[in-house]
Amino acid sequence: MPDTNIIQSAEPFFLPGGSVGCLLIHGFTGSPKEMRGLGESLNKQGFTVLGVRLAGHATNVEDMQRMGWEDWYYSVLDGYYLLRTSVSKIFIIGLSLGGALSLFLSSDYPVDGVICLSTPYQLPADPRLKFVRFLQYFQPFVEKDESDWHDKNNAKGHVEYPTYPLKSIIELEKFLGITRGILKDIHIPVLLIHSKDDTSVSPENADFIYQNLASPNKKLIWIKDSGHNIVCDKRRTQVFQFVSEFINANTSMKS
Repeated sequence: MPDTNIIQSAEPFFLPGGSVGCLLIHGFTGSPKEMRGLGESLNKQGFTVLGVRLAGHATNVEDMQRMGWEDWYYSVLDGYYLLRTSVSKIFIIGLSLGGALSLFLSSDYPVDGVICLSTPYQLPADPRLKFVRFLQYFQPFVEKDESDWHDKNNAKGHVEYPTYPLKSIIELEKFLGITRGILKDIHIPVLLIHSKDDTSVSPENADFIYQNLASPNKKLIWIKDSGHNIVCDKRRTQVFQFVSEFINANTSMKS
């Protein structure tokens, strides 16, 4: 049975707080653990925090192979409904794929703001992509490239799958295409944070998202000396501060 044996320390988490809620969404092949530090930081400031686990993640990579992008989205939607019962305002905060899922949710459901961390606009222009649908039947998994972590100590405790399921890459490409089409429908406050040193999702992705968002209240913040996983890497404290400042600014505006 899939999704029954969650990796220890990679479980979803709920941290009760005040009337402003934060829904945290981890990245592609990652786990809720990578959002835990940000969640605890926000909770100490009085926010109610829910860190969800995307379907097929944090168990074994074969589980992920069986999931489509709709399954990932329903995981987020379940979290949204759970959090909504405890708070009056909701901010969606996603890393990488989680950022794209945050944008997609905000185009369909009422939220007070979205924070996208290291979020892809599209997959890299890799010539191998055109063969993925064929290759998945002969080589269902592909090894990951060397990571771009700047804080090697934090990298040791990171929980993620060591390989990419090719079927999941197909689903990711499909979902990003859908997400690009809804950026024009997003009018709520949006914060984008991206590292100039991200080698997994190139910095130009943040520019593309920013340019295509319809929101009049949007901001793009660049950081350096951090890899793709900016909520766990060397500049994580700086990222936490930017996130809380954005939430506080947009909460007080609505008070």
